[in-house]
Amino acid sequence: MELLKTVSSTATIRFQDCDPFNHLNNASYINYFMNHREDQLIKAYGIDIYDMARKLGKSWVSNSNQIAYIKPVFLMEEVHIESQLIAFDTSNLKVEMRMYNKEKTHLKAIIWCGFTHFNLLKQQKELHTKAFMSLFQTILNPIEESQFDNRVDQLRFSSTKR
Repeated sequence: MELLKTVSSTATIRFQDCDPFNHLNNASYINYFMNHREDQLIKAYGIDIYDMARKLGKSWVSNSNQIAYIKPVFLMEEVHIESQLIAFDTSNLKVEMRMYNKEKTHLKAIIWCGFTHFNLLKQQKELHTKAFMSLFQTILNPIEESQFDNRVDQLRFSSTKR
């Protein structure tokens, strides 16, 4: 079975995640992105990061986030979220996630998340196993842009052409 390089899901924006203007709260975007990625890791790749943490004492921790809010997301709006691994090395991952309206005609937000493989028992960075390195090589879906702001501009431009 061929593994997906880009995974996607939908979510409905809930009341508790919105500000008084019925917009998705800026901090809540990250929760929707992270929930999407965690669910898709299990579904698409069989990786349960919480089970790994319990059984092996190893998982990934966030080390950076770069986010751009493009268009507002509203209460009870259904959004389409997709993500892909855009870079990795022996201990780190970089994932791009994009949030669109349900029809994928309007980009709502984009985030680049950095993760470090971490040994929770030793409280130190951990090297990826050979199996993980092989998986990451298989699902890697790099992008041309290496600068976040340039990527945001590229996606904004391409979404206006739809």
